[in-house]
Amino acid sequence: MQNIDDLGDLRGTKVLVRSDLNVPLDGSTITDDGRIRASLPTLKRLADAGAKVLVTAHLGRPKGTPDPAFSLKPVAERLAELLGSPVLFAGDTVGEEAQHIAAALEDGQVAVLENVRFNAGETSKDDAERGAFADQLASLADVFVSDGFGVVHRKQASVYDIATRLPSAVGGLVQAEVEVLRRLTDTPERPYVVVLGGSKVSDKLGVIDNLLDKADTLLIGGGMVFTFLAAQGHSVGSSLLESDQLDVARGYLERAEAQGVQIVLPTDVVVAPAFAADAPATVVAADAIPDDQMGLDIGPDSAAAFAEHVRGARTVFWNGPMGVFEFPAFANGTRAVAEALTQTDGLSVVGGGDSAAAVRQLGFADEAFGHISTGGGASLEYLEGKTLPGLAILEETR
Repeated sequence: MQNIDDLGDLRGTKVLVRSDLNVPLDGSTITDDGRIRASLPTLKRLADAGAKVLVTAHLGRPKGTPDPAFSLKPVAERLAELLGSPVLFAGDTVGEEAQHIAAALEDGQVAVLENVRFNAGETSKDDAERGAFADQLASLADVFVSDGFGVVHRKQASVYDIATRLPSAVGGLVQAEVEVLRRLTDTPERPYVVVLGGSKVSDKLGVIDNLLDKADTLLIGGGMVFTFLAAQGHSVGSSLLESDQLDVARGYLERAEAQGVQIVLPTDVVVAPAFAADAPATVVAADAIPDDQMGLDIGPDSAAAFAEHVRGARTVFWNGPMGVFEFPAFANGTRAVAEALTQTDGLSVVGGGDSAAAVRQLGFADEAFGHISTGGGASLEYLEGKTLPGLAILEETR
């Protein structure tokens, strides 16, 4: 893949950048600006080089038509604050306002185009419809820089098709993400520990399958652990359970044992009678969950054991919280894993999504970790060994 250096002198060049600015909003208030901050180095580098920078991105899941609830205007305002310079905002993506701003941009200026998913062509499954929209995007710029890692696993107009229409390069954020993921899959230092959480085993099937051949230890927490416990024959009360995945979980446990890979499950869990922040929390053995209780976090003994595995690793990849971290009574397992990652004498990678949100909500600084991915889904698909369309097309069109 070409990088920005390969594009040569960019002064006066209109550069369309696909960023990932899909931040959580409470009304028009951004509750976590991590993805905006992650996009800054590439945007600043291009602006400092004298490029005319047009940023395209999505927010939420609008249905292919404009929806004020998903406007990128608050994002553009926050980007201006972080850049320390004005950022123009186009109220459409490829319409008259976008065209006017693109034509009037001065060297070093940055503009944000309205939510790319307000246009049906962005996510269309029809190649022609998607291509027509990509043509409109391409008409605004001279070159394309792909810097939204959180979307490179999507075959969408602003991610995939645009790269066939303009000279293209990978941005610094995507380049850094790929380099870290290659270290996780190709040349991990050992011991290599993978921590998986979140709600469903089915969301992690591919990554478990692939990492059983690469990791030394898999630590399983979150809601997905109850399917593994049930696969061992334990009652899990009213905990989240994927009954259709019991055989799969059992198969992974057997395969891990045969390959000499450790799969570590919690020995104790924090349970409550209901899924609520104020539900009374009780610690019970993982093989003795009462029928009227649901597991909402790994227990203190398990948290300590998980943390010990993490601290002793040379490479750690973590995706998925250990419990319902949004509720303080059920955040201790996630906090223990996060803190242990900051103490690892090696590469520590937080795999985006809920894991990234958790470490920030729990008060950890991004700089405390080796790498925080901006793309949970993209990270998982890469680790599964899947081809990511937004990367593959950059390799084809170099």
